[in-house]
Amino acid sequence: MRIGEIAALVGITTRAIRHYHHVGLLPEPERRPNGYRAYSVRDAVLLARVRRLTELGLSLDEVRDALVDDAGRELTEILEELDADLARQEADIRERRCRLGALLAAPPGATGPVSPALAALLALAPRTDSPSAAKDREYLALMDATSTGSQEILALLGPLVADPAVAELYERFDALAEASADDPRIAPLAADLMSAIPEELFAAIPEDGGVVTGFKEALLAEYTPAQAQVVGRLMEAFVVRHRA
Repeated sequence: MRIGEIAALVGITTRAIRHYHHVGLLPEPERRPNGYRAYSVRDAVLLARVRRLTELGLSLDEVRDALVDDAGRELTEILEELDADLARQEADIRERRCRLGALLAAPPGATGPVSPALAALLALAPRTDSPSAAKDREYLALMDATSTGSQEILALLGPLVADPAVAELYERFDALAEASADDPRIAPLAADLMSAIPEELFAAIPEDGGVVTGFKEALLAEYTPAQAQVVGRLMEAFVVRHRA
């Protein structure tokens, strides 16, 4: 058979066959006096097996390894590994579809591309135009995207996020936007915020907060002087309470 004939028989392209020759997957057949390759039935059987294995998702290197073992033992092992890999991909696709479902169920632009756990958490929050509440949502999305927040922490935040009294704390925090760093409202607000945080949350969060070095400084820089004082006091109180 010529290359076009064996390609038509097996159902692959002549370009693929030439590539298999180039990478050493398929031995070069003998050539006829006119220079054309002369393929045998054995070559067709081999190409059919290559096609079947590549359709299953094996790489050419894996196909080469499988073809070396005529008894099929290595092939079985490779197929088992492929099956496990496909199972992982299937689980990943289910997770991504679940995440897309949560996003589609949320109001447009409400949460952005977040995990189902965070989408469910944000759905508990009362609607508010508070700038500081919007910042907290951004920080939660950052925590979610960088995997610094566990499912346990997100679950523990549920009662806090859903508490209507939190809206009043956000209002007090927003009111400090134009205040000085020695405003008398800073200490009481920091104390009230600390009291609102569930005890279980302190135990779940690592002592370092689970953030990289320099994040604290970058975070405080996002706030006005008075607001930064509140956040700083919360961080300091957290460390003291965590070590107690």
